[in-house]
Amino acid sequence: MEAPIAALTAQVLQCLTSIPKGKVTTYGAIAARLGNPHLARAVGNALHKNTDSRAYPCHRVVRADGRLSEAYAFGGLDAQAERLRAEGVEVADGRVDLTKYGLRGWESSPSRENL
Repeated sequence: MEAPIAALTAQVLQCLTSIPKGKVTTYGAIAARLGNPHLARAVGNALHKNTDSRAYPCHRVVRADGRLSEAYAFGGLDAQAERLRAEGVEVADGRVDLTKYGLRGWESSPSRENL
């Protein structure tokens, strides 16, 4: 069971490297990009295994409604908001406007490997 979890974590972390500064995506969009849109929670779990937020910018991942994560692994909601603002993303009331800052069509890009 460990091998599939490790593989998913590696795929999720690799996806993070293609989210440009000033943009965000959702847990579900990452899951869809990897071939299984029903694995949004698994994506969240994989993000908690991230040990290098500079190489793998997990602060660019938000909930489907644009809300930030209270469980952001590198300092909580305030730290996530601070990192997003530093990249030019507006955060208001713990939320990002996905119509303005969300990636479009990214989740339907060819996946590296279906889950």
